[in-house]
Amino acid sequence: MPFSKRLFDIVAALIGLIILSPVILLTAILVRIFFGTPILFRQQRPGYKGCPFLICKFRTMTNRLSADGNLLPDSKRLTPFGHFLRSLSLDELPELFNILRGEMSFVGPRPLLMQYLPLYSPEQARRHDVVPGLTGWAQVNGRNAADWPTRFKLDVWYVDHWSFWLDIKIILMTFGKVFKRSGVNQEGQATVEYFTGNDDRP
Repeated sequence: MPFSKRLFDIVAALIGLIILSPVILLTAILVRIFFGTPILFRQQRPGYKGCPFLICKFRTMTNRLSADGNLLPDSKRLTPFGHFLRSLSLDELPELFNILRGEMSFVGPRPLLMQYLPLYSPEQARRHDVVPGLTGWAQVNGRNAADWPTRFKLDVWYVDHWSFWLDIKIILMTFGKVFKRSGVNQEGQATVEYFTGNDDRP
């Protein structure tokens, strides 16, 4: 990771944690009231070069199970309060600690699911040539509403065109997206449709 990018991440994450500490505390209390424990959602995600790390978010779903003991679909477990947290990206605040540890950056392709790794084309896999981000070029150009091929093209475009000033532009654009609450979900989906691979993949 370029030194300027890493220095910015450390300074901005520390400032963010200090300034947003009341918001983080209040969100944690509300998540405890609405969802119980655990407060945090932890999951292994691919980071730089696909190396796994443990991402941390505030929970936005219940742990409701079906009659056969399996988790219900996202649409059944995502509550109005959880949707509110997602629409304002409040669930992402614990990722500031991932940024401090160097596992994430403020800007970069979003860390997706480990099971997607073998499904990418070689070109799409280039999204892992940089550290994943809290926000990214794909997020400010459609957020979750864009389809997978479009999101991956935007991620790779970012890899090829990174600059410090592009990161600043993306961060400023992100504030506008969050304020408008646009592109939170894909059309017809409670959250985001799972990536199942490319039609032309061998």
